[in-house]
Amino acid sequence: MRYSQVTSWYHEMIRSKTPEGGIYIDATMGNGNDTLLFCKMAGNTGKVYAFDIQEKALEQTKELLLSYGMSERARLILDGHEHMDRYVKESTADAIVFNFGYLPGGSHNIATLSDTSIKAVSKALKILKPGAMLCLCVYSGGDTGFEEKEKILAYIKKLPPKEYTVIVNQYYNRKNNPPLPVFIFKETIPSAYKGRISLVH
Repeated sequence: MRYSQVTSWYHEMIRSKTPEGGIYIDATMGNGNDTLLFCKMAGNTGKVYAFDIQEKALEQTKELLLSYGMSERARLILDGHEHMDRYVKESTADAIVFNFGYLPGGSHNIATLSDTSIKAVSKALKILKPGAMLCLCVYSGGDTGFEEKEKILAYIKKLPPKEYTVIVNQYYNRKNNPPLPVFIFKETIPSAYKGRISLVH
């Protein structure tokens, strides 16, 4: 594992904590690396949903999956991740991953925004199965600033601890605002709490 890369950390976490042959969501398709990981895990019985608003991201991801012979395992969707509930039912996903910021190698003028990102995270939490995991890779500084990071962290800090365990990691000895790997585990909710959760205020 390359300890310097944030993707190595959450890929390792996903592989160790998530069952194979399930339903997975890449909420920010980008160059397709997370989609490819999920396709490998899906095998012949699982399914992957990948979202992006840029056609370039879909084209790159499609080419990547074709090169591995895995294009049939993923549905590539040209839509914002805040609309994922239109495509995937609640309590069905085994893992969901977000990479906030902009498309690597793409325009820095097109990036995720705090309002739609928080809506997407809220919907992702509902789509997760109990016991499943949500991974967030939160970038800040440079072109994207700090607003999205601060608002996402403020939002997840308020999640009910009886329903979600939130773990925020950091690169402690690196400069220039390194990304934050965040893991959110959805607990099994006792029946007494069902129907009482409001994730968007």
